[in-house]
Amino acid sequence: MSQIPSLEQKLDDWVDEEAQKNVEITLTEEEKEIRYKQSLELKKRGNDEFKKEQYLESIVTYTEALQLCPLKYDADRSILYANRAAAKVKLGRKQIAIEDCSKAIELNDKYVKAYLRRAQLYEETEKFDESLEDFKKILTIDPGNKFALQAQYRLPPLINERNEKLKTEMLGKLKDLGNVILKPFGLSTDNFQLKQDSNTGGYSVNFVQNSGK
Repeated sequence: MSQIPSLEQKLDDWVDEEAQKNVEITLTEEEKEIRYKQSLELKKRGNDEFKKEQYLESIVTYTEALQLCPLKYDADRSILYANRAAAKVKLGRKQIAIEDCSKAIELNDKYVKAYLRRAQLYEETEKFDESLEDFKKILTIDPGNKFALQAQYRLPPLINERNEKLKTEMLGKLKDLGNVILKPFGLSTDNFQLKQDSNTGGYSVNFVQNSGK
């Protein structure tokens, strides 16, 4: 019995731009224009498939469009990558959707829609620092963007909360490691207290003898 292809196998969306470049060298300008017009038709079909919630089909169609669209049309290719990212989001493939957004931005670094989608995906995957950077970039292009403005207030507390959680987890692991090392000596990390100097902000370590010893 043949196995059903996995989603990753179905999403064979690699666009080999180097091979595409080599092909285009052999084409006339007229032939490139024909390929460009074909890519526009495929883009339209992909959009129609997306509207019909045929997300996997739209990904395939957008990929075909990218494989045809001449490399010189950066803006068109950027939109195709962004559209393909939107379809991947619908299939729950957030990481590869981020990659497509990044490619769209690489082709058009003023493409607010691609920045916005990537920023939202970064936030959803708890990459808050990257998300905030994208929202800041959006504000340099579109200062009145309400989503980016809201993110300036929403994300910093999330970043601080995450950092505090990571710090607590790290200190806990260090304490566990310290206890393992100190145990043969009849000691534990409880025998050592950190005291912060209010003037310098530095720390000193004080030894505390166990009670009853």
